[in-house]
Amino acid sequence: MKKVKVSICTGTACFVMGASEIMMLEDSLPEDLKNSVDIEIDGISCLEKCGNAQNGKAPFVLVNGEVLSAATISTVIEKIRAIAEE
Repeated sequence: MKKVKVSICTGTACFVMGASEIMMLEDSLPEDLKNSVDIEIDGISCLEKCGNAQNGKAPFVLVNGEVLSAATISTVIEKIRAIAEE
């Protein structure tokens, strides 16, 4: 079973831009991913990505160390699915 660590930035900008919704990721995971991937979800107080426009836009989420910018529940699930299929 593959392991996936999802760290959601909960700093002010990220939280306001949608991280608060992404924190409910576990409730939105499709059953096939719940059964095939060991997913650890946590919040991080700040990823310090907002200060540099090259990083993209908030909210930021780390999935197995890879930064997703302008993250949504859908884009995080897509990334988890891609990891599961590797």
